[in-house]
Amino acid sequence: MDAEPTPGIQTLYGTPLSLYTGKARAYLIKQRIPYREITPTTAHFRDQVRPHAGGQSIPILETAEGRVIRDSTAIIDYFENLRGGQSLPKTPWQRFLARLFDVIGSEGLLRPAMHYRWNYPAENLNFLAFHFQSMIPRDRDRVALAEQTMARMRNAGEAFGAVTSTFSLVESLYAEFLSLLNDHLRDVPYLLGAAPTIADYGMMAPMYAHLGRDPKPLALMQANAIHVFRWVERMNRPEPDIGEYALAESDASSVQSGQEADDQLLGTMIALLQHIARDLVPETLAAANLINEWLDEQQPRAMTPIQRGVGMCHFEIDQIGVKALAQPYRFYLLARLQSDYSALSTADQARVMAMANQCHLAPLLAAKLTREIGRVDNREVWM
Repeated sequence: MDAEPTPGIQTLYGTPLSLYTGKARAYLIKQRIPYREITPTTAHFRDQVRPHAGGQSIPILETAEGRVIRDSTAIIDYFENLRGGQSLPKTPWQRFLARLFDVIGSEGLLRPAMHYRWNYPAENLNFLAFHFQSMIPRDRDRVALAEQTMARMRNAGEAFGAVTSTFSLVESLYAEFLSLLNDHLRDVPYLLGAAPTIADYGMMAPMYAHLGRDPKPLALMQANAIHVFRWVERMNRPEPDIGEYALAESDASSVQSGQEADDQLLGTMIALLQHIARDLVPETLAAANLINEWLDEQQPRAMTPIQRGVGMCHFEIDQIGVKALAQPYRFYLLARLQSDYSALSTADQARVMAMANQCHLAPLLAAKLTREIGRVDNREVWM
């Protein structure tokens, strides 16, 4: 039986396996927005939704009024605009961090996410095969078509830099990241305090569907980072689920509204960001250089949809060479952080830059493309 829209209910087309669906789903759950989730295999999706989606990627939201929105960031933007941006902190450091973690989650952790999914077949293969087959209509050859899709995704993992020569690097970086994130979440239930923000939603992209659900990385998380595991659980529950922290409701309200009395960074956050910078900064700078060279050579016409990647950029992490797909979408998200920074007062810019320098992240504020990326008809396009 096909699934038609339900009045007053948003329809999220996605799957538990989808990295970016996890970001949108967590937002809908935590914001208590009524929704239902459907695998994008129905006739209604094929005939009425996909033609308006601007692309094949998921998640795709069909609003209660029938509007179609593709991409997890755009879905969150839609509701944030309706609700006054309540998930984006108002204070400069908190806002900077929220935007930063959105970039880290949506783009900066793709390498470990893909590595732990595709390079441990003994632990993951049956689990993955079941889910990929579930994304294909029952009247088709699910086994064969799922294997084709899985092969493409394995190749994508290699394109993101998860290859034999980098396996040890990817795993050591992720193990340290997981430990530092666990240290931070020992004292606060959400990344920036007592309530979820854009930072948490962005990080749910890799930390749920791949790293917090696939058998191999889930076992690592449960064994070595119980506070991170609890955060993943918490982000998929509508209630605060913060009993172990014994925080007052007034604390949660102040964070939710962005009126933090103390905007100082915890030491655990500084250590976490310093570690993230080791990976995020060199890849971002290399990608910006390569994409700008590509733009100079290709001169894409305005309104041309951006590509997933425009070539392989080369960089080093801890003196180990890495090649990864240079992805323009990273800079679509990063431009939001840079725009917010530019809008700050001189004094607030100095405070944010001091923090960025302390965490070795200052180069991100200057890593820009020579062409802006906009969004038209559900597609990210060159302006």
